[in-house]
Amino acid sequence: MAGSEPSPSPKILLAKPGLVAGGPVAGKFGRGGAADDDSTQLRSRLPSVASLNLLSDSWDFHIDRFLPFLTENTDFTVVGVIGPPGVGKSTIMNELYGFDSTSPGMLPPFAIQSEETRAMARHCSTGIEPRISTERIILLDTQPVFSASVLTEMMKPDGSSTISVLSGETLSAELAHELMGIQLAVLLASICHILLVVSEGVHDDNMWHLMLTVDLLKHGISDPSLMTSSLSQSSSSGLEKDKLPEHEEYVATPVFVHTK
Repeated sequence: MAGSEPSPSPKILLAKPGLVAGGPVAGKFGRGGAADDDSTQLRSRLPSVASLNLLSDSWDFHIDRFLPFLTENTDFTVVGVIGPPGVGKSTIMNELYGFDSTSPGMLPPFAIQSEETRAMARHCSTGIEPRISTERIILLDTQPVFSASVLTEMMKPDGSSTISVLSGETLSAELAHELMGIQLAVLLASICHILLVVSEGVHDDNMWHLMLTVDLLKHGISDPSLMTSSLSQSSSSGLEKDKLPEHEEYVATPVFVHTK
């Protein structure tokens, strides 16, 4: 309807696409005509205002805008996704959400790469974007790991990182970028029921190494491939460790998805 007011952005982001109301939204992003030419650019600008992103630009975890959409009910499933750029992470999450791509005038809940974005070798997702489906599934789409465009955005002219990932310590952009990927994977493994590990194929060694690192960190096991400190320890410290109660660390169930 021409006179109707559009719904608040957070409700549009979390609502089932088929249930979203508001004529101006459907017309603005409708297929065909001049509106279709601008839909991709408009979509890329939308999250800046109404985004429910769980990570800030400074890589801090914050959920203030997302909490109002949650309740104390525990009958839900959290599904996260992680992987390199361009492997179809957001497309998979849109399918799990139940998005009908044939519905005219409806944007997917998670932005997908356009031809222009792909040609410029840029990433589409940033941080952790949550959505809630009507099937009580909380979906967490994430920015890509091992992404050259992410690395470029966080690199200063001197090669250091614009984002401090270790309590204010200055790091090179390459090291900070690698640590961000590990932190992101560990976080998802800690808060999700199911973690989709998406890659182009079984021979993507980077993703195997990343998930191995996550497994080692979650279980407190040192990586044997790295140099360790001196093996000499006092017997008292060893006894103290033996007395510590065993605690089984929670890890999400990984599901490896190969798109090629």
